[in-house]
Amino acid sequence: MVDPVAALCNYNVLEVIFSYLELDDLSHCSQVCKSWYHFLNDENSDVWRWHCLNKLPKDALKSDLLSSVSTYKTKLRAYFHAWSPNDCSRNVYIKPNGFTLHRNPVAQSTDAARGKIGFRHGRHTWEVIWEGPLGTVAVIGISTKEAALQCHGYVALLGSDDQSWGWNLVENHLLHNGDMQGSYPLLNNAPKYQVGERIRVILDCEDNTLSFEKNYEFLGVAFRGLPDKKLYPTVSAVYGNTEVSMVYLGTPLDG
Repeated sequence: MVDPVAALCNYNVLEVIFSYLELDDLSHCSQVCKSWYHFLNDENSDVWRWHCLNKLPKDALKSDLLSSVSTYKTKLRAYFHAWSPNDCSRNVYIKPNGFTLHRNPVAQSTDAARGKIGFRHGRHTWEVIWEGPLGTVAVIGISTKEAALQCHGYVALLGSDDQSWGWNLVENHLLHNGDMQGSYPLLNNAPKYQVGERIRVILDCEDNTLSFEKNYEFLGVAFRGLPDKKLYPTVSAVYGNTEVSMVYLGTPLDG
């Protein structure tokens, strides 16, 4: 029989040790034995709390931006999937909270940004919140690394080539390869997007589909036959000083 005092000491010692390890090391530790797996599987443990408080910007933790990710571990995961400051237009910068992009007021330019991590396998979902004016074109969707992130004029950049797929929130049109792929969602008098609403993007790399959800209502499959390539969360914007946040949620709840 295990001495409960010894067990508690062991727990506390592990907690301290794991707090000093890098996240990749924690992933390896979770595969060592069942005890460590269960220990690290507690997404609200002090280990994940420590890493969360030390790695996430305080601006993000204080806001309600991460309200859809309830545990320390999922907040941390969302941060590492957020917009990439190294994979965006020169007219875009990532705000100190780490989750929100800001488009500078540059005339005659369309500007885009991609997430830090792309997906080729599994099912993934993330929320996009447009927190400023949409302007004449505001597109959310996915792209490969080959898709352009900046162009002249005010256009639907995301969806303008064969490396990107997007939903123009202004006109409720689907876009790919420079063509309009039809109206979306397929509803009579479909309501337009309202600034501040949370849209969930659902990428299924097994069925090669892209879908959207708004206000917890599934809007249907938008794109089918996606390529077997790494695909990244992406948006493109035209309005000066507009801001767009993205929060990775993980596997869709129905999956």
